[in-house]
Amino acid sequence: MAAQGEGRVRQLRLVASVPEGEDFEATLAFYRDVLGMPVQESYEAEGDARVVILDAGRATLELSNAAQVRFIDRVEAEGKPSAALRVALEVDDSVAATDEAVAGGAELVAEARETPWRSMNSRLNGPAGLQLTLFQELDGPAEA
Repeated sequence: MAAQGEGRVRQLRLVASVPEGEDFEATLAFYRDVLGMPVQESYEAEGDARVVILDAGRATLELSNAAQVRFIDRVEAEGKPSAALRVALEVDDSVAATDEAVAGGAELVAEARETPWRSMNSRLNGPAGLQLTLFQELDGPAEA
């Protein structure tokens, strides 16, 4: 058994399936080039099968109850409901990153705004059906 504070999980990997008929190259370009996630690994197989694993930095899993989700939706997106799974990506400048994401093909749900928890958050719908929050910590990185 792992000691307190030590997890047995070594990596969180979110797997997004690009739907049939959606442009895989455009989706890859959005996450790799627009949002700046470098390629970590990529593989190809028969039948035009492809997978590209992008480095998204440190991963965490945030679990929120229904009341918290409603609160976040009110603060972050004028009450527009979150998807059951929303990918939150920490960036250095959420306003600039949001503008770049929209220019790169994301649909703006809500402009970046300061939250009560001292971050600057925006909400977008990105390629491959992923709902995104881009957030910038306003007080600097949290101490470990």
